[in-house]
Amino acid sequence: MDPIATARYGLMPAERRFEASAVKIATMRSDESVDVGHEIVEMVQAKNAFSANLSVIRFAQDMWDSLLQLQSK
Repeated sequence: MDPIATARYGLMPAERRFEASAVKIATMRSDESVDVGHEIVEMVQAKNAFSANLSVIRFAQDMWDSLLQLQSK
């Protein structure tokens, strides 16, 4: 199992989810019924999912760097 690849695949849906909500808010007209509160919650959840996956990538990279340092000694 490759944690970086797994996290990378988690970044994509989070990005799409955030973008979809942002587009709904940005393009809403006064005659449309868009629940802005719901869309903001979606954006915050997408941001948190993106951050969590990014943390996995950073942690995996740190572990890889540590392993390489141990091997070079």
